[in-house]
Amino acid sequence: MRTIAAGTAAAALLALSACGSSADGTEDGEVGGTVTVFAAASLTETFTEIGEDFEEADPGVEVEFSFAGSSSLAAQINQGAPADVFASANPANMDKVVEAGNAEDPETFARNQLVIAVPEGNPDGVTGLADLADPALKVALCAEEVPCGAAAQTALDAAGVALTPVTYETDVKATLAKLTLGEVDAALVYRTDVAAAIASDGGVEGVEFPESAEAVNDYVLAVVNDAPNRATAEAFAAYLRSDAALAVLTAAGFQAP
Repeated sequence: MRTIAAGTAAAALLALSACGSSADGTEDGEVGGTVTVFAAASLTETFTEIGEDFEEADPGVEVEFSFAGSSSLAAQINQGAPADVFASANPANMDKVVEAGNAEDPETFARNQLVIAVPEGNPDGVTGLADLADPALKVALCAEEVPCGAAAQTALDAAGVALTPVTYETDVKATLAKLTLGEVDAALVYRTDVAAAIASDGGVEGVEFPESAEAVNDYVLAVVNDAPNRATAEAFAAYLRSDAALAVLTAAGFQAP
């Protein structure tokens, strides 16, 4: 299994040939070869594990991931990047791909909520969103065009909190990195990203807050209409809806759809 940079995804596969074979050399309708999955950055750990399980179940398959912010991935697909599957952290960015005619019938496969990530031990005593308005605290948010940023703004609005972060980041991983690097005092990120950081001794912990219930993100999945390896893309999408894949997602802190 390989992970490729989002910006180089367009060079990862050749176009479909006229003889009825897919770009990776498999015949039309045959499951095998490379399937390229564009997935939200917050899915990095879980999809890596799910991809390994999928490859183990079918040794003829290689899953190649491109992880980035959902808005960036949607734009790349609409610009012609050869993706087979798109997994977005919210419906809004999937809608951009559907409206452009590049996917159809997306399905929700998981849900996620925000927490306030703070250094281990919570040295500033953060208990909720209102504490983040303290000008003495440096706070990181995702940019509002990406799902974690849109969810953060929804939660802040629900709490009636006006917040001026010191940085807006391009995806949830970059936002959490600002905290783990000691550049900020708190960050609004997904519960699953904090859980992954704790599991890897990242020196953080999560503070739950009630307004996160107002900003639950549905994660949606679709096979791209011009998928170079459509048969394997459909097989991977079906696997993501399986009990085995759901077990990996829920163990990481995702909620069932």
